Amino acid sequence: MRWTLQPKPDFQKIAVLTKSLGVDEVIASLLLQRGIETFEEAKRFFRPDLSGLHDPFLMKDMDKAVARIQKAIAAKESILVYGDYDVDGTTSVALVSSYLKTYYPNVATYIPDRYAEGYGVSYQGIDFAQDNDVTLIIALDCGIKAIDKVKYASEKGIDFIICDHHRPGPEIPEAVAVLDPKRDDCNYPYKELCGCGVGFKLIQALSVDRGLKINDLLLYLDLVATAIGADIVPITGENRILAHFGLKVINSNPRTGFKAILKQVKKEVLTITDVVFIIAPRINAAGRMKHGNHAVSLLTETDQHHAAVWASEIEQFNLDRREADKQITEEALQQILERKEEDRSTTVVYQEDWHKGVIGIVASRLTETYYRPTLVFTKSGEKLAASARSVKGFDVYNALEGCAAHIEQFGGHKYAAGLTLLEKDYEAFKTTFEKVVSETIDKKLLSPQLRIDAEINLKAITPKFYRILKQFAPFGPGNMTPVFMTQHLKDTGYGKCVGADKTHLRITVQQSNSPTFVGIGFGMASEADIACSGKPFKAAYVIDENEWQGNVNLQLRLKDIKA
Repeated sequence: MRWTLQPKPDFQKIAVLTKSLGVDEVIASLLLQRGIETFEEAKRFFRPDLSGLHDPFLMKDMDKAVARIQKAIAAKESILVYGDYDVDGTTSVALVSSYLKTYYPNVATYIPDRYAEGYGVSYQGIDFAQDNDVTLIIALDCGIKAIDKVKYASEKGIDFIICDHHRPGPEIPEAVAVLDPKRDDCNYPYKELCGCGVGFKLIQALSVDRGLKINDLLLYLDLVATAIGADIVPITGENRILAHFGLKVINSNPRTGFKAILKQVKKEVLTITDVVFIIAPRINAAGRMKHGNHAVSLLTETDQHHAAVWASEIEQFNLDRREADKQITEEALQQILERKEEDRSTTVVYQEDWHKGVIGIVASRLTETYYRPTLVFTKSGEKLAASARSVKGFDVYNALEGCAAHIEQFGGHKYAAGLTLLEKDYEAFKTTFEKVVSETIDKKLLSPQLRIDAEINLKAITPKFYRILKQFAPFGPGNMTPVFMTQHLKDTGYGKCVGADKTHLRITVQQSNSPTFVGIGFGMASEADIACSGKPFKAAYVIDENEWQGNVNLQLRLKDIKA
């Protein structure tokens, strides 16, 4: 790993913040690294408040969206809430449909079939709307590039409201309203909302119009927090407020569907990381292995017995997903080894029978293993479909734009995207993708970077220090868990490899005459020679708590060790 120590902020600014907040210099430095320079900014950071949410009507077309929904309700039109099949899409659909149903009955939901219809707005979905006399579709987490589909719907007398957060193409669909903070002509102050976040702004605007207060929407924020975590959007600004209050709802008054999931995993207090690794994969598994409708049914269910049935079904989908993911990852790694493609800047693999629902997860695993922009292809009908994942600092979406001549359709973000192409174009695409990436990527991005926030001594780690550190949560992009580095460490003689297969490292370290701390490094048994040799070493780690037989102690969760 490449260790990069963050530059220490300006000494004067550290001194001012240290004094005004009554914290030590390390905490002041961490805040300054996150752009927090004043007492007021720190207060907003540590004490998120719903009053910090922006006026939803600042988003372009919000007034048009609200007016069209009001018109539909007044005329008793049928409304179809349409969303993608992943976590962001299904939570969005659950959010907007359940909100509208609290005061208007003629609302139905639609999730496209991942395999029969593919990503985003589909002609099949529009035909379904026409067959069911729907005259207004609210599309969530998709639609920003659905130029032809919106036109097709319009010809059938169906209006569209699009709520998306993906980057628009050169043309905006001719919908009644297009809500997307990433539109060039949208002056909304916060650009990093997820799809469910844009959906929340829509119901916030509808609530303003109905004379409701923001607190009346609190119970919907569990869905928004889940989407924020799962979609890996920055947990800054408005997202931080939404995630903070959403986690409170999940931990104090979760919806029936979440209760049913949590009952199976027996977890009491969830962090945003738990949401990402416990709730999100289960919601995703429905769309990956069966159909996204199952997820929407679970998320909108109010009967405990029915929710338990949905949750148990989804748990099975998740187990099936894990099995498929494991098998495909092994086959993909085998392909890479056989081809001896170590010198390439990209990883591109293809097998026609790979399960389309898990290729995104496999792409993530391959990126972790080989650390380069990665594409995993499978056969999808007459075409090939792929999931793309990138390494930190490299925009894979831009790279795909450079290969557009060989692609049928693509969309996504800087670090994750999806595409389809014709089988005859696969080799040409693979060659072009390698060329585009190798010519544009900074070669140092092809080895994993470990960003270290501050160098500290072990003596600095006190219960008070950790209490303040915990208030930096929720963590995520833009506000990652602080990583510290300490030099001149020595194991006190108790270091050993642990775990059923002895792949983890457990050490007890001291720095000169400091207190001792246990360090645990998952998958780091290979570092035992450095840590347990009796010679000094340096470690990068995050601080967390370990609970054992009722005792809670601070420990170092090791990220890397160097001699």
